[in-house]
Amino acid sequence: MKFVDSRVWGLFKSNWQHTLTYWSVFFSFGLCVAFLGPTILDLRCQTQSSLQEITWVFFSQQLFLFLGSSIGGLFSKSLKCSLSALAVSTLVISVVFAMIPLCHRVMALAVAMAVAGLAMGIIDTIANLQLVKLYQKDSTIFLQVLHFFVGLGALVSPLIADPFLSETPCVLANQTNRSTTMRHIRNTLGGLPTHNVSHYPFHTEGEVVTNISYAFWIMALINLPVPMGVLILMYKERMLGCGNGARTRLLEKDKLDMRVRGSTASTASASQSNMDYRSLFSCCRYGDQSGQPLGFVGIHVLGGLVLFFSDGIVGAYEGFVYSYAVAEPLSMPHKTAGYLTSVFWAAITVGRLASIPMTYYFKPSRQLTVNQVGVIFTLLMLLMLYSSAAFLFVGTLALGLCISSVYPCMLAYTEDMLNYKGCATTVLVTSASMGEMLLQLLVGSVMHSKGSYSFMVCGVIFSFLGLCSFLAFLFCWRVYRSQSSGDAEKNTMAEKADVG
Repeated sequence: MKFVDSRVWGLFKSNWQHTLTYWSVFFSFGLCVAFLGPTILDLRCQTQSSLQEITWVFFSQQLFLFLGSSIGGLFSKSLKCSLSALAVSTLVISVVFAMIPLCHRVMALAVAMAVAGLAMGIIDTIANLQLVKLYQKDSTIFLQVLHFFVGLGALVSPLIADPFLSETPCVLANQTNRSTTMRHIRNTLGGLPTHNVSHYPFHTEGEVVTNISYAFWIMALINLPVPMGVLILMYKERMLGCGNGARTRLLEKDKLDMRVRGSTASTASASQSNMDYRSLFSCCRYGDQSGQPLGFVGIHVLGGLVLFFSDGIVGAYEGFVYSYAVAEPLSMPHKTAGYLTSVFWAAITVGRLASIPMTYYFKPSRQLTVNQVGVIFTLLMLLMLYSSAAFLFVGTLALGLCISSVYPCMLAYTEDMLNYKGCATTVLVTSASMGEMLLQLLVGSVMHSKGSYSFMVCGVIFSFLGLCSFLAFLFCWRVYRSQSSGDAEKNTMAEKADVG
């Protein structure tokens, strides 16, 4: 069994610098994904704010991540714009990491996290989009590796922060040390601020004792080579200068971009003269028709819904599995329950790594079907065996493995259907960000009002909706394919009539 065939390996060798750059920026993305949860209590001490105030920093990051994903497609019109946006975004993340220890007010911290979220969203869209444009039908394997680096960054970030986390209340005001409570509250605050945290009494005035600044400075240094790598790539591609060499190299890249998009020189010239906001979704148009066929629109909408529910399940499970585990009937010890999130992210990371060789032997449609059915089966078993603490760990591992490759497979499969126009990536990435934000809010609200058992009920409902969306997505693909075949036949007949 070959791990990588010679043709794909040849493609990688031809584009290894671009590919490694996109992989590295997603490692930067992963660092940001998971660092806020473990450090939230120390940041509360640093800003001397209440838990209700500090938990809204989560929402600030998620909201602007969604906005960044939405506007990321604006920077994809040329390779120079894409790399420039990646360089700025990854540099912003390093700067935000370095500036967070200087944010002594919760509003300043919320602004910093909003800026980081915006940069994360831009990275998410551009890196996915550029890899799809670069490798097209072979993009699945490279997208699997790309999303592997998200999991890797999400695993590394808490490990860096852990030695610097306060084990006792870090605002000293003559209160008793409660190390167990600190770890319990830290894990409870993994989701968005939808549940009542007022019953955790912490002082906001007093001497602040925390070493969390060192964790952020270390992460800033670890991330710093990423924007430097993007700039080195831009220099090698002669995009930092304005001389004849830079112009020649850019023209070569523009030709490559036109080949990928199937454009003509006149189309490219027209698009350059009309670079307004409307051109972002111009690729979502079906030819020159004013009315869009049902199948074409359905592929975009339903593909987005699949990732809306898939990424929403990931965000909700990561955010609230600890709260579910420590509540009745499981009543798991706080320290034991704290490992669940790490197990989940480790399973996602390993699953994406294992999916790399699988892309050679299974079509994306088959992989996605198995993944969707596996997610439903796992969540149903978790719902039925709700009183088994041992199976919660087994189910968490299985869920992470099943859901790990949905995102990259769905991106590659959808773009393949639509002939790699690039617009589907922007729609799908934005939908995934929206699902992660909104479904966390929904699950937190339901758990607060209905109890912990509703956590798995919500998961099962979301997984069924995701499967239904995927089946409808496949149906729309059949409709779109028949429409495209019919249009091609009409065009052929019209050309013959003209010649006659």
